[in-house]
Amino acid sequence: MAENPEQVLSEYEQLKDELNQHNHRYYVQDDPSVPDSEYDRLMRRLQEIEQQFPELVSDDSPSQRVGGEALQSFTQVTHAVAMLSLENAFNEEELEAFDKRIKDRLNLKDDQQIEYACEPKLDGVAVSLLYKDGLLVRGATRGDGKVGEDITANVRTINSIPLKLSGQGIPKLLEVRGEIYLPRAGFDKINASAIAAGDKAFVNPRNAAAGSLRQLDSKITASRPLEMCAYSVGQFKGGTTPDSHLNMLAALGEWGFKINRYVEPVEGVKACESYYDRMQERRDQLPYDIDGIVYKVNDLKLQQRLGFVAKAPRWAIARKFPAQEEMTVLQDVEFQVGRTGAITPVAKLKPVFVGGVTVSNATLHNGDEIQRLGVRIGDTVIIRRAGDVIPQVAKVVLEKRPADARPIVFPESCPVCQSPVRRVEGEAVARCSGGLFCAAQSKQAIKHFASRKAMDIDGLGDKLVDLLVDEGLIYSVADLYELGVDKIAGLERMGDKSAKNLIESIENSKQTSLAKFLFSLGIREVGEATAQTLAKNFGSLESITGADQDALLEVDDVGPVVAYYIRDFFRNPDNLSIISALREFGVCWDDIDITAQDSQPLKGQTWVLTGAMEIMSRAEAKDKLQDLGAKVAGSVSAKTTQVVAGPGAGSKLNKAQTLDIPVLDEQQFVRFLADL
Repeated sequence: MAENPEQVLSEYEQLKDELNQHNHRYYVQDDPSVPDSEYDRLMRRLQEIEQQFPELVSDDSPSQRVGGEALQSFTQVTHAVAMLSLENAFNEEELEAFDKRIKDRLNLKDDQQIEYACEPKLDGVAVSLLYKDGLLVRGATRGDGKVGEDITANVRTINSIPLKLSGQGIPKLLEVRGEIYLPRAGFDKINASAIAAGDKAFVNPRNAAAGSLRQLDSKITASRPLEMCAYSVGQFKGGTTPDSHLNMLAALGEWGFKINRYVEPVEGVKACESYYDRMQERRDQLPYDIDGIVYKVNDLKLQQRLGFVAKAPRWAIARKFPAQEEMTVLQDVEFQVGRTGAITPVAKLKPVFVGGVTVSNATLHNGDEIQRLGVRIGDTVIIRRAGDVIPQVAKVVLEKRPADARPIVFPESCPVCQSPVRRVEGEAVARCSGGLFCAAQSKQAIKHFASRKAMDIDGLGDKLVDLLVDEGLIYSVADLYELGVDKIAGLERMGDKSAKNLIESIENSKQTSLAKFLFSLGIREVGEATAQTLAKNFGSLESITGADQDALLEVDDVGPVVAYYIRDFFRNPDNLSIISALREFGVCWDDIDITAQDSQPLKGQTWVLTGAMEIMSRAEAKDKLQDLGAKVAGSVSAKTTQVVAGPGAGSKLNKAQTLDIPVLDEQQFVRFLADL
């Protein structure tokens, strides 16, 4: 007898709700409410209904956690609200300085205490989860903070991530940020399976979590015992916003998210330090890895007042635990040359396992650091992974020094191009003076030259640059314009079509702007904004090349150090020779009539762009504003003239409204431009 569709639909919805509740009790609350046999019975019945009525299958069904068809690749996701990184404090003094900065900015007295939310810093992968009307519609990696990867299929397989929110007061649009991690027991389990199968084991739980999330086959992700804890909110629309960070976390917990059980409020920086000490003692007993503590101003209104710097909120900081250390032997020192000519001594070590990875190289930073440490080749040294990331030589064990230990001699000439090594007064770093002529600097210089914000040579990636230099086909950026299809078509992974596309992209790059060309040269401290300012102030490359110190210092973004680097770059005959070659190959731009800039309608104004843009890109909007004389800033302040707010605009829009700064949406902005 056929089942009644209405009754089946009712049963199906009830089964979904019941199974989701059981999942929440088991994976989030660690308090299972039914035996496994009962859970399996309910799941089998759900799957029977879905097999009989496939049109009923929905994204919030518990059956969808097993993973689906493998993807070909991940698509990119632009975060409507940037996923910023946190500043770090490595000791009590730095944490206390952070507390003082907050009090100063809020005009509080020294004896007034800030309430902080303290939470363990889970050692996993940051993700963004987007919910519309309570349903999970997208999961994304942090990426570079602005653009991440769409991993929706994979996050759906993680049992502690709700597919459908439950409870009261759920906003229409909610973006939840959290950390996906692999508990130690799960890490041991998947490594044991990998070793048994003859596969390579993961080095640490964080790498395993990251690798699991970036599987194109979500069934593999589903097989890994990943967990997620929510720690903040990006977007929150169509609901009543809680008044504090901890109340926001409490609301997320009520809606179905796992919240770390050790999150707690404290009063004042001394209590923050006490919390840090308690968690450090508990660290090894936790079932998952943590690498520090995160402190956040609890009051959300105070967070809004404090705002952000370029890459981090002013109201939060991460206090790292002491770096893990091991002892090994420094066997030799190699001097490496970076893009800006920095000579960096790298310690070649007897391999040692530190902080979850095998370390065979460590930075010695510069000559001053070598002298401070008193380190010699052959010494036994203590290796530290600073911030659990960058291996460095922390200390020499003098009592183990052998009789044949040799002093480390810093080179007077570049180990690659033999140009003199110079050290600017007041700087610790010594640099090769060879500039673009130096082969060691050429790879990095070429990669920077070809990057999107510079000459924008599509298809010229890092690996291809390395290959072209290693094969002797190019030595400097100018050599790119002598390449032909016949020269590169035979290279590894480079067929005729790819070769033709690359040569076409190189040819297209010849027509550029003065600002982009300046940026592409890789002059120290001359970033995209400074290059733009130089171009607008001088109008031509000849004027910049011939500018003296006083003329350069008249430019807003240029101080004495930057002026020195600019003059030093253009006094180098090798750099001038390469620039001349580029121009001979046809690289060109339109000079700027600086006399016409006095009539620019937006001269002297400061604009801020926030949120997504749909009619034009953010880069196009920025270029248009700068062409009209405006300065485009990254944050809102009392000096801001106007804000353009697209969909997803968050804290910047809120701050503009608080300061009564005029706000345009994108359509109004386009009409504004058309009317000028």
